[in-house]
Amino acid sequence: MSLFDYGKRIATLALLTAGLVSMPTRSGVPAGPKPSAARMADSGALTVMTYNVEGLPWPIRFGRQAAFRQMGDRLAALRREGRQPHIVLLQEAFTEDAKSIGRQAGYAFTADGPGSDLRSTAAPTPADTAFLRNASFFAGERSGKLLGSGLQILSDYPIRSVRRMAFPDFACAGFDCLANKGALLAMIDVPGSPAPVAVVDAHLNSRRASHVDDDRSLYAYRRQIDALAAFLTANLRPDTPLILAGDFNVGPRPSRLSYFLSHLRAISGHVGGGVHDALRTCETAPGRCGGSLPADAAYSLKRARDWEIVMPGSRLAMDVAGISVPFGHDAAGEMLSDHVGYVARYRLSAAMSAHLDSAGSRLRERSDQAGCTA
Repeated sequence: MSLFDYGKRIATLALLTAGLVSMPTRSGVPAGPKPSAARMADSGALTVMTYNVEGLPWPIRFGRQAAFRQMGDRLAALRREGRQPHIVLLQEAFTEDAKSIGRQAGYAFTADGPGSDLRSTAAPTPADTAFLRNASFFAGERSGKLLGSGLQILSDYPIRSVRRMAFPDFACAGFDCLANKGALLAMIDVPGSPAPVAVVDAHLNSRRASHVDDDRSLYAYRRQIDALAAFLTANLRPDTPLILAGDFNVGPRPSRLSYFLSHLRAISGHVGGGVHDALRTCETAPGRCGGSLPADAAYSLKRARDWEIVMPGSRLAMDVAGISVPFGHDAAGEMLSDHVGYVARYRLSAAMSAHLDSAGSRLRERSDQAGCTA
C-alpha cells in the first residue's frame, strides 16, 4: 500500500511526523537474548519470514501498539517452542513500537534499512529528468523524505555486514515518495552454508494506493527494479546464496510482473543456482512441502505482493520444504496487519547438478500462469 491513504493529510503530516523518523542503527546490534545452542545447531534447515507489519506513523495510522505487542508475543511464544523463524524481514516498521517487535521476540541481531537521509548517487537519464519535472506536490512528490525505509532484518544468526540502498528521487511516484524506500542487504552466517547468505529486504512503489496514474507509478516501479538489480549485482559476488524478500507490490499487473521476473532471472545469472519462488514452489509441488498451501499463504500468493525468492548459488542447495503462516486471518477474519506474514522453510545441502538444472523453471511457471513473458 501507499505510505499515506489520504492526500488531504499531507500538510498535517509534514508538521507532525518529522520527530518520528527513525535513525539508522549499527548493523548486527544485539536485540535480545541469544538463541540456545541447540536451536542454533540445526544446520540442515533455515526458516525465513517476510511480513509487512503496517507500522505507519500517526496520524496516518493510530492505535497500532497493541498489534505490535501481539506480533512480538507470538514470535516469542514460537521461540519458547523452538519454532521461531530464524530470520525475519519486516517492511513498514517505521515507528519505534514497530521496531520493538524483534527485541520482544528475542532476536539476537538486527539491522535497519536506510534512514530518511540516505541519498542515491545514480545519475538521471533525460527521461528521468522529464519524469521529475512532472512531480506533484499534492501527491507528495515534492515534500522530501519524511520517513526512512521502514525496513528491518531480525536474525538468530550473526550478521556479518550490512549494505543499504535508497531508490533515486526519479524512482518513486505519489505518496510513496514520502518514505525513503529502498533495500537492505545483510550478510548472515547461516549454519550449513559454505558462505554467508545474502538476505535482502525490499519495499517497492505501490500502484493505486500511491494516488497517481498507472503510467507514472509503473515508470517509477521499473526504475526501482533497475536500481535494485544494479545494487545486488554490485554488492554480491558470483555464487553468493541469496534470499530476496519483501513487499514488491507486483499485484495482478502483467506489466509489473514481466519486468520483475526478467530482472530476477538476470540476477540469478549472476549468482547462479536458478530461482525459487517459495509460495509458487509449494503451490505447484505440494508433496515436497508436506501438503497444500495454507489458506492464508494461498491468499498471499494470489495478491502477489509479498514475495520470498531464493537464488542459492552454485555451491548450495536451498530447497523449499514448507510454508507456515504465523500471521494471517484469525477466527473472526481479522489480521494484525493488512498483509499476511508467512515463513518459508528451506533444506540446506551441497548443490548438485541435477538440482541446478531444474531450479530455474519455477518462476517461469508463475509468469506463464499470469499470461506474461519475461
